[in-house]
Amino acid sequence: MPMCWPDGPPFRPGPDRDHGQIPPALLGLRMTGSRPGRIWGLVAAQAADRGGRVSAVDACAAAVAAVEVTGAWLSTASDTEAGHVIRVTNAVSEQLAELQLTLGEGPSLDAAGSGGPVLASDLGARETAGRWPAFAPAACQAGAGAVFAFPLRIGGIRAGVMGLYRDSPGRLSDYQLGDALIFADTAALLLIDASGQSAGEAGTSPAGQPADLALHRAEIDQATGMLTEQLGVGITEAFVRLRAYAYAHDRRLGDLARDIVARRVRLRPEPGLSPDSPV
Repeated sequence: MPMCWPDGPPFRPGPDRDHGQIPPALLGLRMTGSRPGRIWGLVAAQAADRGGRVSAVDACAAAVAAVEVTGAWLSTASDTEAGHVIRVTNAVSEQLAELQLTLGEGPSLDAAGSGGPVLASDLGARETAGRWPAFAPAACQAGAGAVFAFPLRIGGIRAGVMGLYRDSPGRLSDYQLGDALIFADTAALLLIDASGQSAGEAGTSPAGQPADLALHRAEIDQATGMLTEQLGVGITEAFVRLRAYAYAHDRRLGDLARDIVARRVRLRPEPGLSPDSPV
């Protein structure tokens, strides 16, 4: 599948870049080469710095300096559904991940759905705004100039997405793109491996997800469940209503979910009324 920038011509990967269909055995051979070995060393050093077992979150964090981007995030995802955020490197990357969850559009969702990288080198470009009419301007306002999303995929297994951003527009060089793909391969292997583990270090999930991010997603899930009762709708429609309210009132999804769980906000099922009311 060709990779393309929303603001530029199609970019067709060479044999070292198209990792979407590489089977695990061949991927393992790639990991023994000098370049993958160098990247694995950076991931291992990141884990050593935080004093934990090597995990997918270390691949995400190590990619920031190596690929020369401003920040990164890592999330689980399947097809076109945004999943749990398990690592963010700064406040802007957290906001970019949450914006896509709230708006239901963006590079991470496209990468998860297509199985190929999505490279947006200029979020202010007209073509990018046309592709993501809600996400692109919101991401620019949050402080991002370029976003690059890489699916975490080994063969037919889709484990999630690694997102990178820069605070100013600019394409990845061929070498940076190659490194980013290997970081994504590494994160995918570690994330899939972690799925078979029952527990991580204290305060983290097996994949290395910090406890605060796990709580953040749990609150969103709990709020969505509560809305199914309040509104008399299914889980999918409840989540759509949650996202719509957050977007319309310029609220972060996690903050709104926390208020719903605490019963400070209650959505009304009746059309035409203000969707929140005091308890």
